[in-house]
Amino acid sequence: MKTRSTLLGLFLWMALVCVAGYAQEKEKPVFITMTTLHRSLDGKAKDWKATEQEYFDKVISKNDLIIGSELLTHYYTNDNTEVVAVSVYKNWEDIEKADAINEDLIKKAWPDEKARKAFFDKYNSYYTPIHSDEIYQSLNSIGEKAYKDQTKKPMIVYIRKSELSMKGNGKNAKEFNEKITFNDPYIKAYYPFRHSWGSNSTDFMEAFFYDSLADMEKSNEKIDELIKSTWPNEKDSNAFFDELDKSFTGKHSDNIYRNIPSLSK
Repeated sequence: MKTRSTLLGLFLWMALVCVAGYAQEKEKPVFITMTTLHRSLDGKAKDWKATEQEYFDKVISKNDLIIGSELLTHYYTNDNTEVVAVSVYKNWEDIEKADAINEDLIKKAWPDEKARKAFFDKYNSYYTPIHSDEIYQSLNSIGEKAYKDQTKKPMIVYIRKSELSMKGNGKNAKEFNEKITFNDPYIKAYYPFRHSWGSNSTDFMEAFFYDSLADMEKSNEKIDELIKSTWPNEKDSNAFFDELDKSFTGKHSDNIYRNIPSLSK
């Protein structure tokens, strides 16, 4: 019998963002596990959501070592079957410990073995066997904008993945966030994190939360406005961004998801 833990990969020792629910300690990075799953197109969306909700209510929401949790669904990505599961932990050790707690909670939630098997057979039927796993570490050094409001409406979650050049020192990234990102009212939350365990050591991820796709577009205009007012002198602006660009190769990818508020922690 597969539980969700085995489905998501034993190597993670995990239960996949919520990125919006990061409750990290000051100056201490948190660890973020991200698992990209793929929905089976045979199942009905409402039945899938109800099953995920039951698992969340009985297991994830009760596991105190999982300090943030999110389930992100495809909005504008190159694969409409994508479901990205995000879990946040205070430290690396809690990833493994949380998995053990999940197993205990599963047994308590479904004490009857037949009922437990039936639930996870149903759960697994909503996904294909293919998935990928990554572990990231938050970047406190360049700041974050924590999500503070409560909403029952799905939010737009834009995840930008850039390639680090390993040449810059990140100094200008911190200044950019303090002067631009954190002063943009359309960005409701911002979380930067980088590779800790996975396929590409140059991965640098940024998660931006917006109320709507329209606000995401307005944000782009606001950022341009803030940049011009912060560095009105073209020479100063060019010098700042030339230094900032040294930290990256120039390549990046963009993915836009929606979260499910009732599955957020």
